[in-house]
Amino acid sequence: MASITEGYMPFLGYQTYYRIVGTQKDNGKAPLLLLHGGPGSTHNYFEVLDRIADEDDRQLIMYDQLGCGNSYLDGHPELWNQNTWLDELEALRAHLHLDVCHILGQSWGGMMQIAYAIERKPRGVRSFIISSGHPSSSLWEQEGLRRIEMLPQNMQDAIHEALATGNFNGEAYEEAVAEYMRRYCDYPLKPDSPECLTRKKKRGAEAYLYGWGPNEFAPTGSLRSFEYVDRLGEIEIPSLICSGVSDLCSPLIAKTMYDGIPHSEWELFSPSHHMCFVEQTDRYCRRIIEWMNRYDKLQR
Repeated sequence: MASITEGYMPFLGYQTYYRIVGTQKDNGKAPLLLLHGGPGSTHNYFEVLDRIADEDDRQLIMYDQLGCGNSYLDGHPELWNQNTWLDELEALRAHLHLDVCHILGQSWGGMMQIAYAIERKPRGVRSFIISSGHPSSSLWEQEGLRRIEMLPQNMQDAIHEALATGNFNGEAYEEAVAEYMRRYCDYPLKPDSPECLTRKKKRGAEAYLYGWGPNEFAPTGSLRSFEYVDRLGEIEIPSLICSGVSDLCSPLIAKTMYDGIPHSEWELFSPSHHMCFVEQTDRYCRRIIEWMNRYDKLQR
């Protein structure tokens, strides 16, 4: 079993928690750095990928972004924007001497990768795995609104009323959102599900509210202007796009990234939802191990 090392990095006067699986070896395999979703989720679910450290003799690094989990912080709405999280990513790479690495981002983490590649032009990134991310908040909203129309009429009405009034409370709305997330997001928990999936965690509610907004469908936070479809061609980092058939990242969104990023491949997982790496862990690990080894050998 690979060793686990935990630590904290000073950042903006606060503390960013990180978790390292395995040790870095002189075997030509760059570490894998993982960016979780949200904004305001945690690294927890990525622990299902710990096995890669043993199966591929590769170090993994995951962390709780400022505002959630072991890096919890609230009362600072001015912090919850793209620049804060990209600065934190760059700081962590420097702190842990990740001069060369692969990066995997899920959901919001996938958005981070796109912005990081285009806005920061990072060096030393051998490849991306963009897992259920998106390149455009307006496209994400468009697809969400389209899928609302597939819900029962009473649920459609509850969501549209909430969007029109800005009142995202009430039993009818909550039931409609729960059904929407059941169809496109949630992974089914079982009695034998890994502990990391059932462990209590401190979500960054404020980070999500000010970063995305008070609802899943129509962003109003700092990421509402996240629009990179027309700039995907600027991404020079080879990118493996992973998504589920029934994913918040719809096949249209995934195909938009695949069509726009020059050196990309797309792996569609069926019948997975928004966490295909949880629902089909074996297949997911095989695919990304093959991908990373390919780009390790190319020594970009």
